Amino acid sequence: MNATRTVAVASMVAFATQVVFALLMLRLFTPQEVGEFSVISQIAFLWMTLALAQAPLTLLANHDVSAHTAAQHAWRASLLRCAGLLPIAALCLWLTQLTLWPTLLWAALLAFCQIGWMLAQSFTLRTGSHWQQAGVRVLPPLVAALTAVCMALLQNTKDWTAPTLVLSALLGYAIGAAWLVPALQAPPAAKPESAEPHAHNTPADSRSTSLRMAHTLVDATLATAIVVVWQRLYGAEETGWMMALLRVLGFLPALVHMAWAQVALAQGNSIHTHIRGWYNPWRLGLAAFGCVIALGVSCAATLSQEWLDLRWQGVWHYIAPLVLWQGCACLSAAFSHRPFQTQTTRHYSWACIGLGLVQAIVLLLPTVWHLQIDAEQHMAAFALTSSVGLLGLTVWMARLR
Repeated sequence: MNATRTVAVASMVAFATQVVFALLMLRLFTPQEVGEFSVISQIAFLWMTLALAQAPLTLLANHDVSAHTAAQHAWRASLLRCAGLLPIAALCLWLTQLTLWPTLLWAALLAFCQIGWMLAQSFTLRTGSHWQQAGVRVLPPLVAALTAVCMALLQNTKDWTAPTLVLSALLGYAIGAAWLVPALQAPPAAKPESAEPHAHNTPADSRSTSLRMAHTLVDATLATAIVVVWQRLYGAEETGWMMALLRVLGFLPALVHMAWAQVALAQGNSIHTHIRGWYNPWRLGLAAFGCVIALGVSCAATLSQEWLDLRWQGVWHYIAPLVLWQGCACLSAAFSHRPFQTQTTRHYSWACIGLGLVQAIVLLLPTVWHLQIDAEQHMAAFALTSSVGLLGLTVWMARLR
């Protein structure tokens, strides 16, 4: 399982680089520049996510199709969906009251390059060396951070009016997308990767495009709704407390998914020779849960020792519910490859959509019924609902054979 270790280390380095990039934004750029970049990048991310419709997972799972052919198909289909979603992206930008041109162009370029980068990560997992798997994850955020620093210094010495943050992020994503170029070239003659497509325990994604789109839409909408509802009900400060902690804790489930579940899909049947011992999904999930708890305790210690500004004391009442929620998300992520190995991906998507709708109901209840509850009670209810749902999903996936 060297691939798991490689991707895990590369993902941690990339995450650390993104943290440094975020700190550089606060240090070298004005709040207006950071705010405009955040809006543009978030719209581009939503645009990219919907256009992909979980194509990177399909690329990893369908071993009966060559990696080159699967990548080419995913690339073309994603670009077509990206073009079809153009009016929605334009509407989102119009609602933000930013200038439509050239803001829409920047968002389109970011989405285009991110699509290539996400597909390239899956492609290199199936065909690349360990160094390629690490490079495709580490180089883009590293280049973006270094470019932002250089442009910020140039901006201080010359009359520089270009959108520095957007250009640096775009360059990083473009370098990541360049790793997809070999996949778009004609594949070499080779034997089929699987002599028995969709055999027992051979990963496969049997979902229709519409189901994958629906699954993606629910996930993306829920992630956006959490921010919008919290800001509308409890204000920007409460939203900042919650999102700051959620960004830190949310890295662990993403790491488990990238370094374990995606690697398991990429390796196909060979993964079954390694699932004993430490690489058992239960052990991995529980270990990640323990790391989430450790991060929560570290945050509590930081607050109690007053190492942060006193204005961050509001994070206290978010620590316990978010630790529970993200810990359960780690368990779910550790088993998220099982539906693809057992050809139950349609059931998996419908289960995730159902859980997302239940989460949305709990999230929106105070708004719809005008309930008088504070942010602490609301988050406790939302996190408990999410945790129970994720635990149920985990038990179901663990029993799949």
